[in-house]
Amino acid sequence: MSGETLQVYFLGTAGALPTPVKNPPCIMVRRGTDTLLFDCGEGAQQQMMRARCGFTVNAIFVTHWHADHFLGIFGLVQTMSFNGRTEPLTIYGPVWVREFSDALQQVSKGNLKFEIKPVELSQGSWVRFDGYTITAFAVSHGMPALGYVLEEDPRPGRFDREHAIALGIPPGPLFGRLQRGETITIQKDGVACEVKPTDVMGSSRKGRKIVYTGDTRSVITPLVEYGQDADLLIHDATYDVIEQNRAVEFYHATASQAGEAAAAMNARILALVHVSSRYTDTANHIKDAQEKFSGTIIVPKDLDMLEIGYRD
Repeated sequence: MSGETLQVYFLGTAGALPTPVKNPPCIMVRRGTDTLLFDCGEGAQQQMMRARCGFTVNAIFVTHWHADHFLGIFGLVQTMSFNGRTEPLTIYGPVWVREFSDALQQVSKGNLKFEIKPVELSQGSWVRFDGYTITAFAVSHGMPALGYVLEEDPRPGRFDREHAIALGIPPGPLFGRLQRGETITIQKDGVACEVKPTDVMGSSRKGRKIVYTGDTRSVITPLVEYGQDADLLIHDATYDVIEQNRAVEFYHATASQAGEAAAAMNARILALVHVSSRYTDTANHIKDAQEKFSGTIIVPKDLDMLEIGYRD
């Protein structure tokens, strides 16, 4: 449905190593009544409590199988079970997600009161939810790894109230039926007339779009293909431009490369995450990204929440 809330909680924004103020990667997205986790690093439960967002999670999407991106799942599922969860939990991820699920259940020693459902994704795989879709795309991290795009369905066009009245439709319930896509019949000068939604509704409008790369080298082509016009791009920015050779060596990106991707995608907001613990501040990261991208650039702190509005 159009008008649903779309909130992004940055529960963990650190690089491979946690710091006193940053936890390993964990992005929570709340869309309407759904809550999704993208990666779930160590300490995710405490971050969820600090953010006061509870432990109700509909699905987890893991970008790749480096420990800083999944260790938090082990504790989280135990807490879910302790709290009485019985509905299945689906964990999506690249190849090896089934092996991870097996290991998770083996470590749990039969204590889980609900089923873990592993689903393997690859380039172009998509998962349908109510009103939006999650699409996976391949990234470059030296092992099977995915980024994810959350894209809402198109919204209905604007309702032309004045034109509807001019057609003889009285204000009231019939307006709502037309906006919900129903064709109605009215009496005009004693003649039954059919009015279709297209007669009073403008062109459909784009929904919102969030893109999360996980850990990756620069991969502009798939980002443009799957993430064009993103409202929010959450991009690996492990290094500044001075360390670009190190970024190539360890399959990560620089803030400058994140800026290039955001510009190529026509993104609205760029969030730089996974910044290496070697940096005591991110001024150079922001400067590097600004040289490539003129939109809004943020370096979120842990527990920051961003509400994604509509462009129009």
